[in-house]
Amino acid sequence: MKIPKTRRRRAAAVVSVTAALALTATACGDDGSGSGTEGSGKGEITFWDNNGGPRTAIWTEIIKDFEKKNPDIKVKYVPIPIADVQSKYDTAISGGGLPDVGGVGTAYLAGMVSQDALEPLDKRIKDSALKGRLVESMVKSVRSAAGRGDEVYSVPTSANNGVLWYRTDLFKQAGLEPPSTWDKFYAAADKLTDAKKNKFGYTIRGGAGSIAQALDALYGQSGITEFWKGDRTTLNDPKNVTALEKYAALYKKTTPAADVNNDFTKMVAQWDTGTIGMLNHNLGSFQDHVKALGEEKFAGIPAPVGDGGTRVQVSNPVDGLGLFKSSKNKTAAWKFIEFAAAHASNSKWNESAGAIPANTEAAKDPWIGETESTSLAAKTLTDGSTKIVELPYYLPDWNNISKADNEPEFQKVLLGKVTAKAFLDKMADELNAANKEWKERGNG
Repeated sequence: MKIPKTRRRRAAAVVSVTAALALTATACGDDGSGSGTEGSGKGEITFWDNNGGPRTAIWTEIIKDFEKKNPDIKVKYVPIPIADVQSKYDTAISGGGLPDVGGVGTAYLAGMVSQDALEPLDKRIKDSALKGRLVESMVKSVRSAAGRGDEVYSVPTSANNGVLWYRTDLFKQAGLEPPSTWDKFYAAADKLTDAKKNKFGYTIRGGAGSIAQALDALYGQSGITEFWKGDRTTLNDPKNVTALEKYAALYKKTTPAADVNNDFTKMVAQWDTGTIGMLNHNLGSFQDHVKALGEEKFAGIPAPVGDGGTRVQVSNPVDGLGLFKSSKNKTAAWKFIEFAAAHASNSKWNESAGAIPANTEAAKDPWIGETESTSLAAKTLTDGSTKIVELPYYLPDWNNISKADNEPEFQKVLLGKVTAKAFLDKMADELNAANKEWKERGNG
């Protein structure tokens, strides 16, 4: 009997997690519990930055501020490249050597929680100055991503919202209004295209990372606000099928042919050449656009509003700080997390990173309003005006299903080799099976 590819991966993952738990038990001290201790609240703690390099300078500044306020605590800073962070954590969970505090994103939070590596934080938050001062939509995303009911295993610090960037100069020349609705988006994509002159209305992401962008377009148009309806995904709902048919039809009609292979780096670079009207990415590419085009030639808005008058977006990964169970000084480690997530530090960090603060007070600071794209993105996440569809990051198979298994299939949709319905049915079947298996293990 041939075992399906995703089932083989799940079986391998179970073996891997079991081995990791066994190794952890032997590596965490005499009692094998790995539970750590509260400690004295003084001494040295270790912090792993999950995006070491780009964020090293701002973390160094925040750590200096913290040590000045807490002279009895020293923070050992360890920068981990973002591409290596998940494997670095997995290795440390298996063989020992975890830090006291670490940057933890929702994309890999569930795996760490399933291996019992992180301390639950609800009580600590409720007993701290952070109570009531964290953006609720980000807290919801962190809870959902952990896959453990209502427990929080990471204090959210930032989110990088999706943005529809558009060329204000090209829109003005064509007499077009900003693409604030999906109808205006499609009309602009068509009107700004002149393929013979290498001018296109839109650039679509067909390479690595394409699924998340496509899901944003599907749910944004269909207006469906929940990823699950009972035990089955809404992904292949007829409204989403219709939305994908319309979205995929843009390829080669109003987009460059090269888009079928473009990841975000190539897509952004292509848009910055100046001949394409619109681009879906996130706030992280703002500075690239400024360098290439200047601030006067482009602007950014969240996803267009649907026919029902509501803006719907899929959840973007939320970054945060986790407290590790194995820490021998949880008191000091929590002081650092509380300081880093407080108003001043959270505002400073997010201004440097160009992201949206998780601290509600920081989200109101003046720098947020300096650019329209950041201001609108912050409003999207903080005022409840946008419906967020929570993606199932907690499923062990989520990354395989949404990346390796189906990115090539999405390319076939763009090329007309697979129908939108067949693609969504396949992916939905895989997600339903993964969700069923996850629940059968006592989750949810």
